This record gives sequence, structure tokens and C-alpha cells, in this order.
Amino acid sequence: MNQIPAQTAQNSAAPSRRTAPPTPRIFGPVNWLGLWTLYAKEVRRFLKVFTQTVMAPVVTGLLFLAIFTLAIGRSIEVAGGIPYGQFLAPGLVMMVIVQNSFANNSSSILISKIQGNIVDALMPPLSAVEMTVAYALAGMTRGIIVAVSTLIVMAFFVPMELPDPAAALYFGASAALMLSLAGMIGGIWAEKFDHISAVTNFVITPLAFLSGSFYSIDRLPGIWNTIAHFNPFFYLIDGFRSGFIGHSDGSTAIGVGVTLALNLILGVIAHRMFATGYKLKS
Repeated sequence: MNQIPAQTAQNSAAPSRRTAPPTPRIFGPVNWLGLWTLYAKEVRRFLKVFTQTVMAPVVTGLLFLAIFTLAIGRSIEVAGGIPYGQFLAPGLVMMVIVQNSFANNSSSILISKIQGNIVDALMPPLSAVEMTVAYALAGMTRGIIVAVSTLIVMAFFVPMELPDPAAALYFGASAALMLSLAGMIGGIWAEKFDHISAVTNFVITPLAFLSGSFYSIDRLPGIWNTIAHFNPFFYLIDGFRSGFIGHSDGSTAIGVGVTLALNLILGVIAHRMFATGYKLKS
């Protein structure tokens, strides 16, 4: 008769221990943890290359300030007798907000698509709204960090006043959000880096340079002055500058309306792209 080994008999006599299955996480109406994680991941991404993403734009802004004030600063008069350097500095700060907010999301999403790791953002239980908000806030964060850094450094060379801080804060944040959303749309739409370069070189940069960054549009004659008022970047720069010098070339109220409308439109487009998986899930 076969005998069962003592150790085997004891194991069979012992009650079976089963691990309880993991309980699913309940997020509620908003997945705050997922939203924060995606936002933090995007912020850490550009902070890891701080020299390229923050310090380089600051140096570029200082170079523009030095070149324009030294070359033509004394020959240009602006409204209210404001020194040209003081007039120029807010325009340069807005320019770095525009460029870096756009570059952050456009490059991040496009690189993720090319490398194939965009699924890391699409697979988690994040809604289209949550993804849109996370990417938008990340792009805004980079634009605002670069803007504050540029302002601090420029303050050593140009007197900085703030007669209307509300205008500076609103238009600075609106610009960062607008270009962050535009960069998001561009990154989803683009299939290669040439597409993003084309948008940057033929749309973003010309609109930023021709919106009064380096001059007052009151100096533009006739039809050119009228055309400048159709440039949405003009309202961003003019409103932001008015917070520092207390003077604007256009209507601040119209600028608020234009920025609100554009941010709403861009936000809806970005949301629909994530919701439908446009060029993301194919």
C-alpha cells in the first residue's frame, strides 16, 4: 500500500490560502490622479532639459533686447515718451511665451507619435477632457516659467513697472493657453517634424513678429494698420504690454473677447481630436 509522505499530507490538510482579487479603483467624475500624473510627466519632460527649454529662450530674448535698443532704440519714439527698451521688453516676453508654449506640446505629442509611446497616454482611464486639460496646463507652465525667468533677467537692464498687473496676468496666461492648445492641435495633426517646422516658420513666427512686438502699430500707415488689428497676436502683445506701460494701441475689451473666443475654439478642436483619436489611434 502506497504511503503519502508526511509533508505532502500536511500540505494537503492545510487550508488553501487564496489572494483576494484586486478591487478596481473608483475615480469619480474626474480622474484627478491621472490628470495630475500626465501633467507632471509633461512638466518633468521639459525640465529635464532646462538649459534648452528655459535658459536658451531667456538668452535669445536678451539678445533681441540688446540688438534693438542699441541699434535703433534712440531713433524710435513711442507713445507717452516711454523709453524704447521699456516698451520693447514686454513684447519680447510675450514672444517667448508664444514660441515656447507652442513648441512644448507640438514637440511632445509628435515625438510620442513617432516613437510609438503615445499609447502610454491613450491607454490609461483618461477622458478627452482630462487629456486636453493636462497637456494645455503643461504647455502653459513652460510658457509662464520662461516668461517669468525672462522678466527677472530683463529687469536688471530695463526698468520694469506694473501699473496694471491684472492685464499683464490675464493676457500672459491667455497667450500661454492659446499657444499651448495650438501646439497640441499641431502635434496631433503633424506626421513629421517638417510639418511642425512649417507651422512655426510660416504661421507662428510671422504672426508674432508682425503683431507689434518691436514697434507700435500706430506707426503703420493706412491699410497695414487695419490688417494688424486682424492679427490675434496683436491683442495678446498689446494687452500684455499695457500692463507694464499703462498704454495700449488697441481696445483691451476687444482683446479680452478675442482671446476668450479663440481659446474656446482651440480647446474644442483639441478635445475633439482626442475624443475621436484623430491621427492618434490609426
